[in-house]
Amino acid sequence: MIGFFNWFTKITGWLAQKLCFRTKIYYEAKKVQGRHVRGSAIVISNHTSVYDYAVFLFVLFSRTVRYQMAEVLFKKAWLRNFLKAMGGIFVDRNSNDFSFIDKSQDVLAKGGVVGVFPEGRLPKEGEARPLEFKPGVTQLALTANVPIIPLYTNGKYFQKERARVIIGKPIYVSELYDGTQDYKTNLEEITKKLRKRIVELGNELEGKIKNEKKEQKR
Repeated sequence: MIGFFNWFTKITGWLAQKLCFRTKIYYEAKKVQGRHVRGSAIVISNHTSVYDYAVFLFVLFSRTVRYQMAEVLFKKAWLRNFLKAMGGIFVDRNSNDFSFIDKSQDVLAKGGVVGVFPEGRLPKEGEARPLEFKPGVTQLALTANVPIIPLYTNGKYFQKERARVIIGKPIYVSELYDGTQDYKTNLEEITKKLRKRIVELGNELEGKIKNEKKEQKR
């Protein structure tokens, strides 16, 4: 039912999102990782706006991505019902309820895709972006033994300039694990590397945009 509702939303909302976001998609290495995510995987990205989810819904059009979503989004009944129908995984950041971890692992075990915003919240005015990543995504990837697909968005939605997203090559956290260090240290170090990877993708995206503008001026 969740998959059907996702497809219905994507098909009926395709034109509207095309007009609103006009998203242009770039790739770090398209032959390695394009828009289609194969098998079980975790999708991560920087977090710029509540509209990030809507944009990624169409960027990764061919797969149903079950995003971990904060409790604040579930306060209004109409939005809560919609997000549940879309397969949103409820995360209450104000409690000790960690059932969302089990639900995420279950999705991955069944061959699905889980989406995570590792910053845990939207950055506030003046804060360095992206925020430091939470280690939960690293722990999930290690436990489920699945690759992480990194995305970066410039967050330019509803503007004259087009929204732009870059898709990076898969990250295999098991390959980053240092057997000479304890588990906690590995979680911290790998999580830092994931954030660094997102920052690198952002720099690469900016470089591609600058090159495009130079070409247009010639």
